[in-house]
Amino acid sequence: MDTWSAAIMLFFIMDPLGNLPIFMSVLKGIAPKRRRFILARELIFSLGVMLLFLYSGQAVLDFLNVRQETVSIAGGIILFLIALRMIFPQPGGTVSQPLDSEPFLVPLAIPLVAGPSLLAALILIANQDPSRMTDWTIAAGSAWLASSAILMFSGLFHRLLGERGLIAVERLMGMILVMISIQMFLDGIASYLDK
Repeated sequence: MDTWSAAIMLFFIMDPLGNLPIFMSVLKGIAPKRRRFILARELIFSLGVMLLFLYSGQAVLDFLNVRQETVSIAGGIILFLIALRMIFPQPGGTVSQPLDSEPFLVPLAIPLVAGPSLLAALILIANQDPSRMTDWTIAAGSAWLASSAILMFSGLFHRLLGERGLIAVERLMGMILVMISIQMFLDGIASYLDK
């Protein structure tokens, strides 16, 4: 996997267009100036968590004695389940929060931006080729930057695409993610059978 393929995969997993309505719902009771500050803070937190998993994930896997094939198969299954939820969203999937509180770390940074599937994917790509950590950092940073730009200008994207447009884009991302997840699963099985 090259750097830009990894970046695109991570961007699809982050699903910023699918998360737009949830972000807007969570932040709607907060003043616009404060909303931008909170959003920037949560995005920085999510980047920190992403880099933590990218760089320390391999050490955790080594400690648990988990092989690369296992991570690839498990990552493929997790991505597949996330992709299915993107294609067939469940009712009541929005995050509820008391009106008088502002989000801190949860739910915006984790799990909406840096969710379990993204963290598993970061561990997976770091585990595939640990000698290319600079490439994986660029991929993660690029995906995060593109997602952050979309989320920072959420009002503009919501007006441009509308509710139906956001749903269509999220389902398209889900379809692409299904293909990526199946490939990860098959790569893991092939690698396991070769050993």
